[in-house]
Amino acid sequence: MVKTLAALAKPKRRRDPDRTRERIIDAATIEFARYGFDGARIDRIVERAEISKNLLYYHFGGKEPLFIKVMETAYLLMRNHHRDFQIKDLGPIEGMRHLVSYTFQHFLDHPEIISLLNSENLHHARHIAKSKEIKQLYNPLLNIIGKLLEEGQRQGVFRHGVDSVDLYISLSGLSYFYLSNQYTLGTIFNTNLTASSRIEQRRQHMIEVIVGYLCHKPDASPLQVKPPC
Repeated sequence: MVKTLAALAKPKRRRDPDRTRERIIDAATIEFARYGFDGARIDRIVERAEISKNLLYYHFGGKEPLFIKVMETAYLLMRNHHRDFQIKDLGPIEGMRHLVSYTFQHFLDHPEIISLLNSENLHHARHIAKSKEIKQLYNPLLNIIGKLLEEGQRQGVFRHGVDSVDLYISLSGLSYFYLSNQYTLGTIFNTNLTASSRIEQRRQHMIEVIVGYLCHKPDASPLQVKPPC
């Protein structure tokens, strides 16, 4: 098609570096989630992002720095999801129920994160160990968990001696394992674990497991145990 004079007269749109970086990260996320770090190819990333290879190297320097940036973005997404979670108007039991549900929902909404984590664990986290950002992202989340635990203990509804890190690993693991193995487990048990009804059943099960553990006081006799949950 021959361009009109009006089209030719329009100034060329300036390249937006931030937008270009976003396109590269989006394309790289798909590539790394699908093929892992070892199987990912720069050629497929630039093709999907519709940029030149030189432009990718200009912004990120290479495959490993790009993978680290993808992982930082994934962890930041998880952290932002938890930042939206407000507990100031919730009691400790209801707050913990929401935290378990929010964590599960995040993995449901972003299954690519599971694939990225699987890939990085194969490498013993040697890539994210080079990141200065990722470790800092979890401090606010642990503070949220700590406040819920402290308030629950103050009200006498939560047990004492629960470690925030242990608790987060438990509630995250309950979500992660179910979703990362939903097809193999579904085949073994002849159950469609991806069905919406089964997903909601799993959500309620996780909530009951975590909150039930917190509300159970191992030093209390059966007659002293109250069912606050």
